[in-house]
Amino acid sequence: MTHRRGLLWISAMTAAIVLLSFAAIMIGRFSLGLRETVAVLCPALFPDVEVSKMVHDVILNIRLPRVLLALMAGAGLGVAGASFQALFSNPLATPDTLGVASGASFGAVLGILLGLPSLGVQFCALAAGLAAVAVVWFVSRIRGSSSVIMIILAGMVVSALFSALVSLVKYMADPQDVLPTITFWLMGSLSGATLKTLELGTPFLAAGMLTIWLLRWKLNAMTLSEDEAASLGINVRRVRLIVITAAAMITSAVVSMCGLIGWVGLLIPHAARMIFGNDNRRVVPASMGLGAIFMLIIDTAARSAIASEIPASILTAVIGAPFFIILLRRTGGIRA
Repeated sequence: MTHRRGLLWISAMTAAIVLLSFAAIMIGRFSLGLRETVAVLCPALFPDVEVSKMVHDVILNIRLPRVLLALMAGAGLGVAGASFQALFSNPLATPDTLGVASGASFGAVLGILLGLPSLGVQFCALAAGLAAVAVVWFVSRIRGSSSVIMIILAGMVVSALFSALVSLVKYMADPQDVLPTITFWLMGSLSGATLKTLELGTPFLAAGMLTIWLLRWKLNAMTLSEDEAASLGINVRRVRLIVITAAAMITSAVVSMCGLIGWVGLLIPHAARMIFGNDNRRVVPASMGLGAIFMLIIDTAARSAIASEIPASILTAVIGAPFFIILLRRTGGIRA
């Protein structure tokens, strides 16, 4: 891809994020106009426009946090998936490859079972997700070192363990009250987005994305064998641990804020590679932008398509799978 074409794509994604964000704030069962929306978000542009308190509250307390969460969740899952696919040289790797999402889900459903408030549930999900990847790293280490195969196998075991624990909690939950809450949460939804929710999860999400973005050029070397990467001056074990920790922070934060959201971490990195090629210096930021756009569209459709909200994970699969097939058919795979 030429430098000029890359700049055009970046400009197009940036413009799409801005325009779609404004559109998402205005779209809904309670529709809003462009002037009043801009007047609330940028008062200096329309100082003479009077906005009612209800409209002000809807924009700032309901739709803006949800739009921000959709952008951050999509960008985070996209970059986490891209980093794992490069790190493990596996096109099927997803943010849940190491059982982080399963661990975070267990923490959340346990918090719901115990009757904790929303922030308590979010904190339990974050802690359990990070604990899951710590267990994976501990199990995979043999004689002070760990291989990619051992990490993946340990991740499969830990994921299965936490999935079983989630099922156990669902079995113990009250079927009239608690179980429906757990089931809906596991389907994934951004309906609980608030400024307090963002305050707890955003630091972990931002730190993880920044870390992977700074190491994006080293991910190219990590696709080589361990000896070849070491010959380039890359500390393979250190980079692997840092990337895994960063991706785990991202996944735990996303799951804690909006539940399980599938497909984004698998679909978006492939779409980025089909457009921008295999260079992770371009794939990582492209995955952030495309993931943010995709998740924003999904969430807007989820809350606006019908009277009752559709779980986001259902739409990501229903829309994502055909879109992925179309990309494969048109490009023939990953563009070099």
